[in-house]
Amino acid sequence: MKRKVAVVTGSAKGIGKELIKQLCKNNYDVVITYNNSKKEAQDLKNYVIEKYNVNALVVKCDITDENQIMNMKNEIIEKYKKIDLLINNASYASDNYINDKTKEEFMKVLEVNVVGTFLVTKYLYPYLSNGTIVNVSSTDAYDTYSKISMDYCASKAAINSLTKTFSQEFTNIKVIGVMPRWTNTEAIREMNQQYLKDELKRINQDKLDDAKDVAQDIINLINSKEVKSGEIFYGCKENNRKC
Repeated sequence: MKRKVAVVTGSAKGIGKELIKQLCKNNYDVVITYNNSKKEAQDLKNYVIEKYNVNALVVKCDITDENQIMNMKNEIIEKYKKIDLLINNASYASDNYINDKTKEEFMKVLEVNVVGTFLVTKYLYPYLSNGTIVNVSSTDAYDTYSKISMDYCASKAAINSLTKTFSQEFTNIKVIGVMPRWTNTEAIREMNQQYLKDELKRINQDKLDDAKDVAQDIINLINSKEVKSGEIFYGCKENNRKC
């Protein structure tokens, strides 16, 4: 049986990395994309090829650069001829207070998270006949927003809006959104742990979610016949639907 092809942006680390592993476990060939984490991306490729006997392609792609996105598209189509699943996972944050946050910092967050999601979708959608797009947002878009990450929160709310609009525009495919909570990833483990503890308490989250569990929840949503295009899931749990 010919395997399906999944593209996951920002997939060298964190939730993206676990998504790649889960997809390979589910017999997908995969495209691992990175911007700065070349070694991690290559190590992940070697791991999934050896463990799951799938095809894996590693592509460097700054999702704010249209030329790099078009080059990524060309590499994917040359190797696989098609795309069945696109997960817009790549993200960027720059936390500080409003009086310290510059226009350049604010715009970079929007450019990566919102414009990047738009551009990747624009250029890869034509190859997704009868496929699925998943946009990874955040509960910060809905009810856990923070005053030091207003640009990030706004960008994730915009991704939810894009998900709704894409679902109306792309009627031949399914477009869904997921809003993970605080998740145990490399970036989270490197942040100030007292701040993290305070934030978890503030939003009433008992502990960090496991990245493997988040990835599996997303795969379950992708595979579910009950999920409809345009739906957005809080915490990635089907029984926690909020939007």
